[in-house]
Amino acid sequence: MPDLPTPQDAAEATLFSECWDAVLSYADLCTGASTHARQLASEAFSLGIREARAAEAESSGRNFGRRARTPRLPRIPLLLTAVRQTTAIWEARGQGDRLDPELRLWLNSDKAARFSGPPLHRPLALRGLRDMQEPDAALLWLAEVEALPVTSVARRLGLDPEGAAEELHQVRGVFRDRCHRNHLDTPLSEECRSYARLLDAVTRSPAAEVPDDLSWHLARCVECAEAAACLRLVGGGLPAALAGGVIGWGGLAYLERRRRAVESGLSRGAADDDPDAPDADAAEGRRARIGRVGLIAAAVGVSLLALAVTLAPFGEDEGSGSLEGTAGREPVGQQVPSLDPAPSSTGNGSTASSTTSPQSSESQTEKTDKNAGAGSASEKEPQGDSSSAEEEGADPNPSEPAVCHARYELVNEWPDGFQATVTVKSDYALNNWRVSWTFPDGQKVTQMWDGNFDQDGSRVTASAADYNKSVAAGGSFAVGFLGSWKAGNGNAEPDEFMLNGRSCTHS
Repeated sequence: MPDLPTPQDAAEATLFSECWDAVLSYADLCTGASTHARQLASEAFSLGIREARAAEAESSGRNFGRRARTPRLPRIPLLLTAVRQTTAIWEARGQGDRLDPELRLWLNSDKAARFSGPPLHRPLALRGLRDMQEPDAALLWLAEVEALPVTSVARRLGLDPEGAAEELHQVRGVFRDRCHRNHLDTPLSEECRSYARLLDAVTRSPAAEVPDDLSWHLARCVECAEAAACLRLVGGGLPAALAGGVIGWGGLAYLERRRRAVESGLSRGAADDDPDAPDADAAEGRRARIGRVGLIAAAVGVSLLALAVTLAPFGEDEGSGSLEGTAGREPVGQQVPSLDPAPSSTGNGSTASSTTSPQSSESQTEKTDKNAGAGSASEKEPQGDSSSAEEEGADPNPSEPAVCHARYELVNEWPDGFQATVTVKSDYALNNWRVSWTFPDGQKVTQMWDGNFDQDGSRVTASAADYNKSVAAGGSFAVGFLGSWKAGNGNAEPDEFMLNGRSCTHS
């Protein structure tokens, strides 16, 4: 972690480690390159830690050592707001080209101004979380937004794991009460104030129906709609209300990224607290080893093929001396063009490429595909490296047998936008990947996480991020994104999924 403040003690060093992953994850959403993400995360981390230390020192000095609470956010949401503040600083000093274009539009809008405007007009979730006792606010944030298991949160905060679930239930109620009080303290219009009591009653009961007039009012009033999301503790909307109200831009994307990090075992918080969870560093090491093993196996295949070409008697009829005859026994030999685009030299001065006709290459590919199902996962050809069909410029054949399965999941939808996830399971090991699909109704992708995207008309292509290029045979990867659609056109599911130029089945 370059240019970060030095921890004052072991406890703060542990806290730094826990918070850094969250800060870097959000910084990556805000920028267009990994180098810019680390720079943004470092500056924001330093800014947030300085603010936290200053607040703690001021609190201690003012109260002469007595335990008293100065309203402030827990460390992780405090540092995430520091990321947002640092993006505004970058934009102001002419470094906005490093930021996501959608974020730049947001920074110059009234939505961003609310976070730095008059306190009584700031988002309700931000005010409600700040008004809670810091341990209670930390419990709520770690469980709802960071999506950590309650037992892991309890270990981190020094709580009784057996009673943590009940304490979390009580803390949700405290957050609701703080938000309700702050909503009444907000300078509301006469219409909003007339609905305040009804809104409180409707959100308290899970079975209560929203009257038509209140529903119409919530569709037009931003502040009352925020209040409804914060006051309704059932239905699963609390995490989104917290993330959107405290972080601001990219809150939903951050929420989805943290949830998937915990589910995949790559979250440092879950791995550090749960002895049964896979370690994040170990997972990263396994991915690196998979890549190295694939390269070594491919290099051995290249050597074997070069030796076979050298020893093969030229001019024989079709038989064991030709590359076509050995393709069925050595499927790894198909990796020759993947790792060495230049012709491989042979012992007699000829080249391997000179003995490989287009017909034999096609035959070899067909035999490899037919034998792929019978072999073990480790024998399957690594796909998606730097010389895949798409990247080499060759025309992929979508009619070839599918090598993957894609699943499209619509997570959320609103009148002019939506959130979705595309999950792809690959039959083959991947060193890199590009997955594409076609939207039938003219939808547009506006933001993506865990991947980079490019859209040409209705065709969207998502490529791997720096940290998730390698996928084991039979493994899967996923990208999440936000998109826009027009009500008159519909929002149907995409089709024509392809992975590295090969067709995918989909559901």
